[in-house]
Amino acid sequence: MGRYSGPKGRINRRLGTMVFENAGAVRALEKRPNPPGMAERRRKLSTYGMALADKQKIKYHYGMREAQLRRYFAKARSQKGNTGEILLVMCERRLDNVVRRAGFTTTRMQARQGVVHRHFQLNGKTINKPSIAVQPGDVITLRNRPNVRKLYREIVDSGSRQNVDWISFDAKDLEARVQALPTGSDATVPNIEIGRVIAFMAR
Repeated sequence: MGRYSGPKGRINRRLGTMVFENAGAVRALEKRPNPPGMAERRRKLSTYGMALADKQKIKYHYGMREAQLRRYFAKARSQKGNTGEILLVMCERRLDNVVRRAGFTTTRMQARQGVVHRHFQLNGKTINKPSIAVQPGDVITLRNRPNVRKLYREIVDSGSRQNVDWISFDAKDLEARVQALPTGSDATVPNIEIGRVIAFMAR
């Protein structure tokens, strides 16, 4: 199964939080906070239901397929340390996430599209893989094309950048530099209990 391409507002409403950042999805959650098909307040979830919802939040937030998330989990589980924190750090290090958090775009989906369309360069090399894991010292720039630079200049000037300690951003030159690896606390997935997710995926 491919990535979700349906109505983003329905996912925000179903999960009860803003996993999709585009304006329409945000308005949908603000206007109708109840899940789709439920006119009344949302029902209390079981432990299983809460764990499943938290896993779905991670998947949709970072724009991954189920198989991708499972691969990340398997890799995180094989490493020493806190599996949940390692998993979140792996997600944060994705190139499309870094492009979004640096402020090149306003949503992760927009960042992913820009990477796939080869708008960005990593250390001077044009890339089209959103899942590339960045390293400290990596530099992300735009391709030297007037139409591309004009597009992202408008986005950057709109003030979409988030406050990220581990990424420095030069708004004048449109250049982002990875200063350090993120930590689990740097993850931006809203309202999840990562330990519950790990227990669910380890079943």
